[in-house]
Amino acid sequence: MVDATHQGAESTGHGDGQTRREFLYLAAGAIGAVGSAGVAWTLVDSMNPATDTLALSTIDVNLAPIVEGMGIVTMWQGKPVFVRHRTAQEITEAQSVKLSELTDPATDESRVKKSPWLVLIGICTHLGCIPLGNKPSDDRGDWGGYRCPCHGSQYDTSGRVRRGPAPLNLAVPPYNFTSDTTVRIG
Repeated sequence: MVDATHQGAESTGHGDGQTRREFLYLAAGAIGAVGSAGVAWTLVDSMNPATDTLALSTIDVNLAPIVEGMGIVTMWQGKPVFVRHRTAQEITEAQSVKLSELTDPATDESRVKKSPWLVLIGICTHLGCIPLGNKPSDDRGDWGGYRCPCHGSQYDTSGRVRRGPAPLNLAVPPYNFTSDTTVRIG
């Protein structure tokens, strides 16, 4: 015959073993869930833009020091942006172009938000070179705008492609004027 106290002890011992096993399963599962969440968070966080990119998501450019006929180059999201104060002659020439003469037809009015200011992404649409034309001493090509020294693409005073292998006009970034002397790009 088996002693009842002894049988109760075996039953309790068996229950303790099962309880420990369940605890270990739950603990391992919880650690696995926390570890998976940490890996997922790191992965999702790595897909967010870098802090320096977010800092340059918009930039303000002071137009006051840019004299007529001059341009500056500023950086926005790692790209050069040309901001040019066009002369009255450059504006007249850009507005008088027949759209049928253009490789990528676009009116000057559709590319300029506020005359005399021209704001363009300064990357040639052929192979990504940076055209010349912001300084009066630069070779601005036959149309007085911008000229890519690498492959000879030429752009007019509205940034429209006029000659060369470039298939498209210089891109216009998103921008608006926050005052008469400040433009916000981005």
